[in-house]
Amino acid sequence: MTSIDQITRHGSPPALERRKRDGASEPSLEGAGVWLVIPCYKVTGHIERVIAKTPAWIDGIVCVDDCCPDKSGDYIERTVTDPRVVVLRLPKNQGVGGATLAGYREAAGRGAQVLVKVDGDDQMDLSYIPHLVAPILLGEADYTKGNRFTSLSHLKQMPSIRIFGNAALSFAAKVSTGYWNIFDPTNGFTAIEAQVAKLVMEKRVSRRFFFETDLLYHLGTLRAVVRDVPMPSRYADEVSNLRISAIVGPFALKHLRNFAQRVLGQYFVRDFNAASLELVAGLFALLFGVGYTASYLLTRVPGQAASAGVVMAAALPVILGAQLLLQAMNFDVLNVPNRPIHPYLRTVARMDEEAGA
Repeated sequence: MTSIDQITRHGSPPALERRKRDGASEPSLEGAGVWLVIPCYKVTGHIERVIAKTPAWIDGIVCVDDCCPDKSGDYIERTVTDPRVVVLRLPKNQGVGGATLAGYREAAGRGAQVLVKVDGDDQMDLSYIPHLVAPILLGEADYTKGNRFTSLSHLKQMPSIRIFGNAALSFAAKVSTGYWNIFDPTNGFTAIEAQVAKLVMEKRVSRRFFFETDLLYHLGTLRAVVRDVPMPSRYADEVSNLRISAIVGPFALKHLRNFAQRVLGQYFVRDFNAASLELVAGLFALLFGVGYTASYLLTRVPGQAASAGVVMAAALPVILGAQLLLQAMNFDVLNVPNRPIHPYLRTVARMDEEAGA
């Protein structure tokens, strides 16, 4: 097994370099530079089991003590003997997003190639890590995430209120992020390629419970490829720190903000295409029709029937506007990123290293 010291000194795992020299076409999990990042906050009752279940081919484990009142970092150092474990302590609580990004930075600095984020509450089945990592190693995706909604059997353990809430959040996330091909956006079992993670770390990603969805939005601005991985839900005796009533309003506003920023940036700043024209014309026609109808209703003589011309002037722009907006939406659905960016990023990083050598 590749040690942490080897990765730190050489930058990438020896097995990975050996496969590159030998021209091997099939990726291997052993020595692929896969690291776990585990945000730790009030999980001392579970974290030891999570680390014990970590597969032997994982090269390193970064446990991020997010200023935990239970002193998770001290507990891990006291009870866990796995040499792959690195404890990172944050001086101030930054939420799940801040802890995850800090863990990404630490693991990437130690030579990690693929970063797998796992919660410390033992909800996640670590046997699915290969399913998350494989699309990245094969060059088919930049970011992968779990999806508990691919089968009815996967939802048996999920409470009904969570099923409804996740379905609503999933549709909102599709609209705001542009990833119409993904579902279950709040699923925290994820994997990301290290070069892509470095770009994400430069962005203003939400640090708390909106982290996973906001990360998808920022990945969309990079045109990164995201893939869902089917997996069942697991619930035990963990206690959630999330209060639904406290996040509904803020989440809605953040989705609206991201949607507006995405449409403006994607269709009017970085590009101008057919969807841009459809959006402008559709909004204009819809607003004109609604405005004309409101004006007529406010000024009409009581009891006087509207003429055919008035009806057409009111209805036709609304119908046309709705059709144009639906066509723009269809364009957006088909515009999901489909070419991974991390092979390009790795090539550029290697060229920069060679130029600086």
